[in-house]
Amino acid sequence: MPPRLPLLPTTIVGSYPQPDWLVDHEAAKGIPRVGAPQIWRIPEAQREAAQDDGTRLAIRDLERAGIDIITDGEIRRESYSNRFALALDGIDLERPGEAAGRNGGGRRMPVPRVAGRIKWRGPVEARDAAFLVAETGRVTKITLPGPFTLAQQVQNDFYKDDEEMAMDYAIAVNQELHAIKATGIDIVQLDEPWLQARPEKANRYGVRVINRALEGIAGPTAIHLCMGYAHVVSDKPSHYSFLTQLADCTVDQISIEAAQPKMDLAVLKELNRKTIILGVIDLGTHTIETADEVAQRIERVLPHVAAEHVMPAPDCGMKYMPRAVAFGKLKALADGAALVRKKLAG
Repeated sequence: MPPRLPLLPTTIVGSYPQPDWLVDHEAAKGIPRVGAPQIWRIPEAQREAAQDDGTRLAIRDLERAGIDIITDGEIRRESYSNRFALALDGIDLERPGEAAGRNGGGRRMPVPRVAGRIKWRGPVEARDAAFLVAETGRVTKITLPGPFTLAQQVQNDFYKDDEEMAMDYAIAVNQELHAIKATGIDIVQLDEPWLQARPEKANRYGVRVINRALEGIAGPTAIHLCMGYAHVVSDKPSHYSFLTQLADCTVDQISIEAAQPKMDLAVLKELNRKTIILGVIDLGTHTIETADEVAQRIERVLPHVAAEHVMPAPDCGMKYMPRAVAFGKLKALADGAALVRKKLAG
């Protein structure tokens, strides 16, 4: 059994920088929706073993930094979503589609093309989860793209109704989550950045498909609401277009960005039954925070959310940061949380 978590347990949102010897970062600058094998420096025959080694490095870094809830760093993924998205029935891998990017602007990008009913074929990330459980004695978390976001990142050539497609994605995600939980993983997290980007659709069926994806999943569940990777989006709003709607969602933990966007945290009172994974590490700068700066950011939320329901974290995934910077920021995260724990203990 993993150890009990302390007050204000620290975690990461999911990703950690991939080693330079494993990934060509010049080739990996975008956020691919379709396959991007060109990013890997290691030949396919040796790639899985190399990814295992890279994952071990990420786990050790998180442990050395003092992080309480450990992920696998998403080291095996080309992007947060395409590893799972391309492994489902109903996707035409030979003929990708096109769709507008998250921020619009007329830009089109290659995306999976839905040519049949979306169905789960079998475990995609269960081996990743089992590997993580075997490699650390700490509390573990695995992330998975959420059903709403998956349904926004495709060209739909099969379903007459957008919501029906999202619900089939939810069923597939739910089956994958059950497979992941069977490995002994403690926490599962859905990444749902497109709830913020498509609030009209999110208001219509976002909570419904998320609840379906989490149906019957034991143990803590989390959802990450992202405003976009900091290396892509520098000017972030100070509020979420879709957040308080999750008050009635079955998810236990809600991950938000609050450092870079300098969010007004009073709105979190409306989510008083949820644990807040609070972004207190700004990924829009390579400047490493001090422990005192992190502590101050944590203390900002305490008038609105009880400390027992706060998990300090980076704003978002860290995969696009230099590894040394990411490690320094995580060490500051752990040290800052320790300062607040000590203060609260009197």
